[in-house]
Amino acid sequence: MAVHFIPMRLIERYFFRQFLWPTLAAAGALTVVAILSEAVSSLRLLISDRASALVFAKVILLATPQLLVLILPIAILVAALIALNRLHTENEIVICFAGGASRWRVISPAVRLACLATLVSFVVTFWIQPISFRAMRDTLEAARTDLVTSLIRPGAFTHPAPGLTVYAQSVDQNGVIHNLFIDHASPAGRDTSITAQEGRLTSRGGAPVLLLRQGANAAYSRSGGLEFLSFDEYALDVRSLLGESRSVRYKPSDRFMHELFFPDRRIAWDVQHAGELLAEGHARIAAPLYNLAFMGLALAAILGGAFSRMGYGGRIAVAAAAALGLRIAGLAAQAAAAHSPALNLLQYGPPLLAIAGGAALVLMDVRLSRSPDSPPLSSALATA
Repeated sequence: MAVHFIPMRLIERYFFRQFLWPTLAAAGALTVVAILSEAVSSLRLLISDRASALVFAKVILLATPQLLVLILPIAILVAALIALNRLHTENEIVICFAGGASRWRVISPAVRLACLATLVSFVVTFWIQPISFRAMRDTLEAARTDLVTSLIRPGAFTHPAPGLTVYAQSVDQNGVIHNLFIDHASPAGRDTSITAQEGRLTSRGGAPVLLLRQGANAAYSRSGGLEFLSFDEYALDVRSLLGESRSVRYKPSDRFMHELFFPDRRIAWDVQHAGELLAEGHARIAAPLYNLAFMGLALAAILGGAFSRMGYGGRIAVAAAAALGLRIAGLAAQAAAAHSPALNLLQYGPPLLAIAGGAALVLMDVRLSRSPDSPPLSSALATA
């Protein structure tokens, strides 16, 4: 029998493709599921807030980068388990070992793929996620501004906020509101009623305002007293009526890394939530490491023990359970670190533990053992 030796580089490229395509397929499928889940949770924009379909799609798209960071390690784990199980049960890995290939030669394509996924995750968490989330936050704020016009239903009384009643007779094609009535009951005990022949939504100084013309403003204090003022033009701050902030506050998930580790001490919110910001920063660094960790779990499940022709269902189940437990432990560490910054080091524990454990099981210099049902090496070579 003539044995033809294939160059190791060619074998490594072949193994890399066996890992790459299942990873892309798993990542694509999981991304679709995550997007559908995000779409269901964001239906409020279409139902209650009456945002346009374009705004809805934009919000879903801008939320995808963060989903990708969570999805990639799972895709790596699923794809690696499928590819390794097939390569091992079909004796392709056994033949490589028999031909003199070291364990590193066999697993290096999988490790390179995990390193590539880790690099992509770092780029997403460091730069793409804050950029996309800031754009999403601005889009949501713009949708709330547009919400004002959608809440003005011609010929109907609406209540867009507690204590606020709005009525408009009609709205023409140019967006001009005719015969507008607004009644606002302030918690401070001051009621205001505004009537205007015309109104139009516009913006001044970055804030949405209703520009009213030919109307009157009547203010009644519950302690007594009535003020009446007629006007030719009056700019009504919409956000003051809806009780909304004038500026967009970016959440920890929207911040860049330097803003998380070095918050602005001049901003009271940043000072009060410094622990939460710091925990988010460490989580951004730890999250990409799960790509290497889950690949280590997959390699340990298939290559960390004896060959088995009966399959590796038990090992695969253990690897999946370990991956779930490690990810939950990482999220719990992040939540705890938000209140106690000293616990931030615990966020790196789960992925580093999986990486070290997987490397120890796969790369330790031991003689390959065969289970009783594994085929003789000669038959494996003949099959190849």
